Amino acid sequence: MIHSPAKAFLALGLVFVSGIVLGGLGHRYFSLREVEASKPRRPSMEEMRKMYLQEMKDRLNLSSKQLDDLRVVLDQTDAKYKEVREKYRPEMQAIQDEQVTRINSLLSAEQQQEYAKLRKERDERRRKKDRDK
Repeated sequence: MIHSPAKAFLALGLVFVSGIVLGGLGHRYFSLREVEASKPRRPSMEEMRKMYLQEMKDRLNLSSKQLDDLRVVLDQTDAKYKEVREKYRPEMQAIQDEQVTRINSLLSAEQQQEYAKLRKERDERRRKKDRDK
């Protein structure tokens, strides 16, 4: 039990301070979630392609044949980009592996474990995003 006015004042002060801290943390947590939820979603590649085709059709007044031919050009271009990405993938992976090795050389054993987890989480998010396309 509290027997002196100083202890009572201290207890009351702690209650107010903890309320302020918890209120501030709660406000920050929920306002960040609202901001994150209000961010506009980035369009998928398919949505971007549809918007591009629509803009080309509208602004250039393309005929149906021209629109079909444009789709063929875009498909062929996509195939070439994919071919180039596949061709250089091993070199890009080697560069990435070198970066990981160099970063690991800067870190302690504990930091290396956390870095490995961080990389795994990022890879999983990227794969999930690729599947959602």
